[in-house]
Amino acid sequence: MASAALPEAVQPKKKGNVKFAFGCAILASMTSILLGYDIGVMSGASLYIQKDLKISDKQLEILVGILNLFSLVGSFAAGRTSDWIGRRYTIVFAAVIFFAGAFLMGFAVNYGMLMFGRFVAGVGVGYALMIAPVYTAEVSPASARGFLTSFPEVFINFGILLGYVSNYAFSRLPLHLGWRVMLGIGAAPSVLLALMVLGMPESPRWLVMKGRLKDAKAVLEKTSDTSEEAADRLADIKVAAGIPEDLDGDVVTVPKKGSGDEKRVWKELIFSPTPAMRRILLSGIGIHFFQQASGIDSVVLYSPRVFKSAGIVNQNRLLGTTVAVGVTKTLFILVATFFLDRVGRRPLLLSSTGGMILSLIGLAAGLTVVGQHPDAKIPWAIGLSIASTLAYVAFFSIGLGPITWVYSSEIFPLHVRALGCSLGVATNRVISSVISMTFLSLSNAITIGGSFFLYSGIAAFAWVFFYTYLPETRGQTLENMSELFGAKHDTGSEADEPAKGKKKVEMAAATN
Repeated sequence: MASAALPEAVQPKKKGNVKFAFGCAILASMTSILLGYDIGVMSGASLYIQKDLKISDKQLEILVGILNLFSLVGSFAAGRTSDWIGRRYTIVFAAVIFFAGAFLMGFAVNYGMLMFGRFVAGVGVGYALMIAPVYTAEVSPASARGFLTSFPEVFINFGILLGYVSNYAFSRLPLHLGWRVMLGIGAAPSVLLALMVLGMPESPRWLVMKGRLKDAKAVLEKTSDTSEEAADRLADIKVAAGIPEDLDGDVVTVPKKGSGDEKRVWKELIFSPTPAMRRILLSGIGIHFFQQASGIDSVVLYSPRVFKSAGIVNQNRLLGTTVAVGVTKTLFILVATFFLDRVGRRPLLLSSTGGMILSLIGLAAGLTVVGQHPDAKIPWAIGLSIASTLAYVAFFSIGLGPITWVYSSEIFPLHVRALGCSLGVATNRVISSVISMTFLSLSNAITIGGSFFLYSGIAAFAWVFFYTYLPETRGQTLENMSELFGAKHDTGSEADEPAKGKKKVEMAAATN
């Protein structure tokens, strides 16, 4: 008996299972390249679009930022779509929509057609932003969830870098052709993505919601650290989906959700939440709000203009320095992925936001000095502006950037997760659109340096909110997350208590 038990105790398959979950996370998160590429490519393409189509700064602001508002359509539709056809096919659907949008933008002949292309692409981006972190969180084991769920932000940054490189590579084409190639070539990765995603498994939580317990168990066996963890995860998901614990089989009947169940979800999350649910909702929406309100899109989307204001006037140098921003963001987001499950969410989030505050103050000071001496070159102020910009995107990428998506995808209970994540993404996109569509006007009103002083103040408020309101979630299962926010666990029966205690001991061991 002892010799038979030994292999289970050792569990040598952990590494392979993490690799499988790693592969699933990469494929799902690749949808985020679509948003990242659009952000990066528009920073440079906008310079050529304005010249070619002869549009005003206000029209340019709207063109650049409107995609974020259009993405709201996709982010809200994604929740219902993913519950209907599954997480995997929703990712494919997002890629198809973005392909159509990129194609339209690449062949746009006027401002109106370009705006319509951005509408279509925006819907695809909304789908991708909502579904990628949800799928990854639902597939990942608790011991590696932070690492794997940070992948969407990694690929957003990789997409931004590709966009910057595209700007630099195609900037020498004729004016009427260059920006169209920059935007249209974004259709290529969406085709590859749609084909690759078909090879990955469906989310085990969605499979349980559809009563497909055998399929869900097979996926959990491949993505859990141990067979015991797979069994525990399946049991927890069944409870969360309303399936009796003793009901087993390959396919079971799940209690049907009617309009009353949908109303219950809205009531529990929005209209009449418990104190714990209200804290979860405010945490999920608040972290998305502050991620964008602290000005990241102003730096990423308008970096050529920021560097031009800092005194760099040569166009090749402008685009080259912008590529440096993309490289910095990508390198530091990779660093962050290795610390999320080792250091925890809170320490990275607080140190990241603190560094952002100092960097924004440095950038604002440098730009203010340069702006007050328009006819003179002040090397130290130019250097401070460039160094502060790079420091800002680095600090953002090691904490607030990836943790926003990790945190918001893991804190909502299963029955409200689709709606909760959709609300978080909607908040993110609305604030992003406000920032990107007002930056030029704001800079004209209070100077570009004043704009970044304002963002530093918002970042300071963010630090206080994170410190006082957000608990640490590292190492917790998704089903136990509500207890961190003050929910009283409904045990169902006293017989469940030993299992719950055992699971908490196992989770504590996984974090050490």
